[in-house]
Amino acid sequence: MADVIAIARQLGHAIQEQEEYKTIMTAKDAADNDEALQALITEFNVKRVAINAEACKTDRDDETLKKLNEEMRTAYSDIMSNEHMKAYNDAKQAFDKVLQRVLAIVQQSADGQDPDTTDFSEDCTHDCSTCGGC
Repeated sequence: MADVIAIARQLGHAIQEQEEYKTIMTAKDAADNDEALQALITEFNVKRVAINAEACKTDRDDETLKKLNEEMRTAYSDIMSNEHMKAYNDAKQAFDKVLQRVLAIVQQSADGQDPDTTDFSEDCTHDCSTCGGC
């Protein structure tokens, strides 16, 4: 077991050497340090809490809920149009593809497939009953 764990740790190091990992970490730092973006995220969270509070009231005001929902949607739109958030989302998609591939190889190998030939398939539904084979 110790050998497998040591290899898993090596894999962790190898993942952190990938360009996609470095890109997502840089994008995360930029997003975390973007004061305007962080203010938008705070605003979004405040609106979400206000919506939950209003929705839980016995005498809730549907007009207030509607207004808060619109404000929350606007805040979300502003967040998603922020250049640092866009860069982070793009980097996350690229990094997620790397992780999907790595995890697919590990999982399929654990299921008995040949580690040298098994790979991630974009068509995979993760429901083996629908599969004709990878």
